[in-house]
Amino acid sequence: MNFLISNAYAADGNQPGGDYFLPIMLVVFGLFFYFMIMRPQQKRVKEYRELMASISKGDEVLTKGGIIGRVAKVNENGYIALELNETSEIVIKRDYITSILPKGTMKSL
Repeated sequence: MNFLISNAYAADGNQPGGDYFLPIMLVVFGLFFYFMIMRPQQKRVKEYRELMASISKGDEVLTKGGIIGRVAKVNENGYIALELNETSEIVIKRDYITSILPKGTMKSL
């Protein structure tokens, strides 16, 4: 009996869900994709750009490699001089900074 019903739908050309089922599902999938994937990613990128723009001399920062240091110089070409202690200084690319730490973090370690 099911075989006859299936053939009836195939012969008629109408699907059980109606003609608008596929476009509605595409819109729902597009909205899901935007709100679950695209929007959070855009928010993270915006926060990271704000972090990079807010770095200034004297900030204590953490790098992707786990180095904690104080910003000694900020160059316009994207490099930052980090002061690890009173005698050591390294130069890193601005992109390798992951976060700005609260003041006094280096002294507490």
